Amino acid sequence: MSARRSGLQKEVLSLYRRALRIPRTKPAPTRAKWDLMIRYTFRKNAASASPRAVSVIEHLLRTGTRQVSMYEDRSVTDCWVSTEMRQWADTQQQRRTLS
Repeated sequence: MSARRSGLQKEVLSLYRRALRIPRTKPAPTRAKWDLMIRYTFRKNAASASPRAVSVIEHLLRTGTRQVSMYEDRSVTDCWVSTEMRQWADTQQQRRTLS
């Protein structure tokens, strides 16, 4: 049986699922960049916020919701991916192949 989730945890997971759907609405050549940018941003923010820092999590939820709303707009077709994001993705890929 899975553990019960708090309302805040449910909100974060809901926002993450909503964000992960964004690449499906974008042009095929840019989908990998969208996926990388979304996953990196959520992981980075998750690592920087303590699970007990409710006000920080609520702030990240508000800003994340605004960003996701902007990214969902059909007129936004591409995103920028930094070298730090690409290095993070390479590290994640190496971890997956080792395990």
